[in-house]
Order: sequence, then structure tokens, then C-alpha cells
Amino acid sequence: MTRAVTWTGQVLLYGIFALVIGVFSTWPAYHPLAPGQAQVKVSFIHHGQRVAECRPYTAQELAKLAPNMRTPMKCQRERAPVAIEVDLDGATVYRHEAVPSGLSRDGPSSVYHRLQVPAGQHRIAVRLRDKAGADFNHTREATVTLKPAQVLVIDFDAEQGGITLS
Repeated sequence: MTRAVTWTGQVLLYGIFALVIGVFSTWPAYHPLAPGQAQVKVSFIHHGQRVAECRPYTAQELAKLAPNMRTPMKCQRERAPVAIEVDLDGATVYRHEAVPSGLSRDGPSSVYHRLQVPAGQHRIAVRLRDKAGADFNHTREATVTLKPAQVLVIDFDAEQGGITLS
């Protein structure tokens, strides 16, 4: 008798558990974007250029170094921050300067930002600076047509020619 009660209780509890999972897998409905909206994501990790140029060691500097540390060039580790500006239809919608990671500021700079925009045709201009100075050294302008719920990713890939829109 107790074995039948145990099995019945176990089946009942597993059934309630499955019902709860089934209900919460479809309710409440999740909508990441409002109807008629699209999303633009700025997402990349990029090493800025070195703040100072590499230079050759002098003979005196090389003599002071241990034999296993004698490399022909001296390079500082610090890298420039990466700055980005995104214009949408002529208005600046995102401006950010990402500092390099790491204790010596020699790691990559990370950027991640999401923008909700109305679906439709937009003119996008992206400017990126990864060196010391005031001028942007990478630019990209494009006209894109975004469908509702579409996600446009702005990335930076030096091997593919710089700023990419996908």
C-alpha cells in the first residue's frame, strides 16, 4: 500500500513540475523590441595603437640589460584609447571613448552598446580613432534599410578593412 502511495505522489509531483515548466516556457510573452523597431549594436574589442613609437636601444642601454633581455627595440606597452562616434540620420546618437584594459593599459579596448531605432531606411556614419591625436583614422558611411526586429551590428575588423556593418 505505501509503495502505491509513494508512486502516486511521485507521479503527481513530477506532473505539477512539468506543468509549471510548460506554462512558464510560453508565458509571459517576451518581446525584445517594440513593434516597428530595429536595433543597432556597436560591439567590438580592438587594440589601440601604441602611444609611443618603438625605438632602438643604445649600446649603453643594451650593456645594462641581462643577456636574455637584449632585444634590438624598446617599445612602451601603453596603448591609445579607442574612441567611436555613431551618427544616425545626421545626429550623433553614440559617442564613447574606451580605455585600454590591463594594469599597464596595454590590453584591448572593449565597446558594447545597443540602440533602438525605428525600422526603415537610415543613413549611418561611424568614426573610429585608435591612435593618439584628435582625428578619426577609420570612417564608414552607409545607407541601410532595417526591417522590424532586425539587428545591425557595427564591428571593427582590421583584416576586413576596418569598420563593418552586418
